[in-house]
Amino acid sequence: MKKVMIILGSLFLVSLLAVGGYGFYLYKSVQATINSSMHTELNREKPDLREFVVNMEAREPVSFLLLGVDAEESTSGRTDTMMVVTVNPGDESMRMVSIPRDTRMDIPGLGKQDKVNHAFAFGGPDMAIAAIENYLDIPIDYFLTVNMDGFQEMVDALGGVSVQNELVFSQNGHEFNEGELFLNGDQALAYARMRKEDPRGDLGRNERQRQIVHGMIKEGAQLSSITRAQSILDALGNNIMTNLTFDNMVSLQQNYMSATRNQETLELTGTGDMIDGVWYLIVPEEERLQLSGELRTHLGLESNENFALTEEDHEDEES
Repeated sequence: MKKVMIILGSLFLVSLLAVGGYGFYLYKSVQATINSSMHTELNREKPDLREFVVNMEAREPVSFLLLGVDAEESTSGRTDTMMVVTVNPGDESMRMVSIPRDTRMDIPGLGKQDKVNHAFAFGGPDMAIAAIENYLDIPIDYFLTVNMDGFQEMVDALGGVSVQNELVFSQNGHEFNEGELFLNGDQALAYARMRKEDPRGDLGRNERQRQIVHGMIKEGAQLSSITRAQSILDALGNNIMTNLTFDNMVSLQQNYMSATRNQETLELTGTGDMIDGVWYLIVPEEERLQLSGELRTHLGLESNENFALTEEDHEDEES
């Protein structure tokens, strides 16, 4: 694993800088970076699971898919890091769930089940989003991708991040002791990569990824980061792709920032299994449905009693 999702906090920070009164030049620089260097459109106007585009001015619950791309460019490669984030400004809360890269699921457009991290490589953000929407039965309103270079640049642009480490380990020449650590970009990348020394494997690594996300949000809110605005913009423009516009991000800052103070992490777990010579993570149907229900509730959506898919259903879809 070569990256970690720090995008949400970074974009909230950019939005904050854009509307926080730090000058016309900075405002226009942020606007230009987002709308010209970062922005891309999906092959749809809205999620199929929504009747209308989410209205952020009305503070409606919104969802994101954060993707860490296993390539030097943010437009290709496998997504070894996938994180779903839902934000509900009504109860001022945010939910975050990491989707393990080996999770076996239907990939719309491929006509078969595969590892979820293959979807982006086959069909870009549209296919990756479709796979997650189909699996969790929730609309994905916005996506963001970052590559490995973007991760390191962003952490360094913010001056580093703080994490609370619970496991002594070494990775890529760096030693990590227990307790609070302050990491630069290279150290944070190594911290997020480690899996083999962790008894929890991918789950432990996912937890460290979320620590980095939280650390980025916290550091981004500090006044000391404002002087780093240009380097943050450079890192964003060079390494991030999203369907969010500048106006979307302003709306996020104005209407959703308070929800970042109440963050809850949800888990997606399963067991490993070899199928046709390929190792997959198989998530129990009961757990998938429970997670789907929690996310739908957080997004203010009605429960879907017809969502349960049996193995026979999957086989029928493949044929």
